[in-house]
Amino acid sequence: MKTIDNLSFQNKRALIRVDFNVPLNDAFEVTDETRIVAAVATIKQILNTGGSVVLMSHLGRPKEGPTNKYSLKHIVSTVSKLIGVPVDFADDCIGATAFEKSANLKPGQVLLLENLRFYKEEEKGDVAFAEKLSKHGDIYVNDAFGTAHRAHASTAVIAQFFKPESTCFGYVMANEVASIDKVINGSQKPFTAIVGGAKVSDKILIIEQLMNKADNILIGGGMAFTFVKAMGGSIGGSLCEDDKLELAKELLEKAKTKGVKLYIPTDAIIADKFANDANTKESNINSIPDGWMGLDISTGSITVFSEVIKNSKTILWNGPMGVFEMSSFENGTKQVALAIAEATKLGAFSLIGGGDSVAAINKYNLASQVSYVSTGGGALLEYIEQGSLPGVRAIEA
Repeated sequence: MKTIDNLSFQNKRALIRVDFNVPLNDAFEVTDETRIVAAVATIKQILNTGGSVVLMSHLGRPKEGPTNKYSLKHIVSTVSKLIGVPVDFADDCIGATAFEKSANLKPGQVLLLENLRFYKEEEKGDVAFAEKLSKHGDIYVNDAFGTAHRAHASTAVIAQFFKPESTCFGYVMANEVASIDKVINGSQKPFTAIVGGAKVSDKILIIEQLMNKADNILIGGGMAFTFVKAMGGSIGGSLCEDDKLELAKELLEKAKTKGVKLYIPTDAIIADKFANDANTKESNINSIPDGWMGLDISTGSITVFSEVIKNSKTILWNGPMGVFEMSSFENGTKQVALAIAEATKLGAFSLIGGGDSVAAINKYNLASQVSYVSTGGGALLEYIEQGSLPGVRAIEA
């Protein structure tokens, strides 16, 4: 994989596609710097080797062109603080002022372009738009793993306007791909995948792919109840995709056929309403009363899941075990996170991927105690499902 270490940036402008799609509060302050922090090493390396940097990213999903709420001007001070260099800002990514600023960059200087998605051409993968963006740099660096699964102008189309020897990956992309490859193609056994979240339909492909690689698959979150109901259990008012019951049965059968241990929770913390102050109790997951819903895994499941995790050599975690945003239903997710940290300490390689899993690892201050925290949930899943991504193929081609 060709990275920034393979190119010379002396007196060159590096146009870097970063993923600065970070959460902002009502005062437009960055509330989670993870994605910006991830890109710092790439930016600093280019600056330290005599280059200048033009950063381009999207933020949110603006529907009707420029919107103050989604302006990247709000993150300029955070980016500047984290890289230790003043960051200039261009209020239009393909405006005359933007091109003037990028053309006049001196080595060591940094320019951030306005939100790419203020132009619909970005998401459409418009070739003319990609060509305009390419004028901002001498070398194209893709370091936005979180958007590498999108065939957008700035991720998959733009590379064609640079010579192959002037395109490469940044450290985020390189590390992400290397970590996924280690899990999927070089995993030490036993390999345990932990898959959570609300819907089975969101995770069908990844579960099917993981059955070809994993020894154990632990199912948690709302999606577990579709499996429970498919097996004949009573789930009360728990989340369930009734149109996916047959699919859940097929996945259970497929796991048996392939010799993969598919673990479904045996008990749950149930509540009489979807609220942190609800009445709660433990219940067998197969006999949840009407008027109650399962919102977290409980003691028995936590014990079994933790034991499987601690005995693993490779771990992939995507998706929480319950509604961990509410303190009443966070214990399952927290205990799984702690078990992963413990397994990592014992020598396992652990990859955390997906927004909620990353949020949980950060919530419990465990990011430094796992092997790798992925910056891209959707991209991670698609890479595992497809074996590559548009943003990766554009540079490797």
